[in-house]
Amino acid sequence: MTKKSLQHEFTGRDLEYYNALMSVRNQLSEQMRICADESLDCSNSEKRGVATHMADVDNSRSEMELQLFTENGNVISLIDDAIERLANGEYGICMDCGEPISEARLKARPYAIFCIKCKSRHEEMMKNR
Repeated sequence: MTKKSLQHEFTGRDLEYYNALMSVRNQLSEQMRICADESLDCSNSEKRGVATHMADVDNSRSEMELQLFTENGNVISLIDDAIERLANGEYGICMDCGEPISEARLKARPYAIFCIKCKSRHEEMMKNR
């Protein structure tokens, strides 16, 4: 079942969640498309007369673009998982403690998988590694 056809399955609050998820997903997809288009344009820089000493700048830019691409791809994956949880009636439940994720958190990050308490605990554990 495609994401487009899923929209028709949701009603009420679930439809609002779905639309929020798809809005973020579409924004990230557009950013990735623009980044890919710009990368292709930059790969032709020698043909446009850019000096070869710009190679360091191009490498740094490529690394940043790759990182952004990876991060956006990871979030899109989280969004797809959230849509699946929404379809299965499991959306908005913390994956750690099983408690509901607050509305405020879901508004800020509709793809959140942890409540604030569990997310803070995870971040603290990562910091102490």
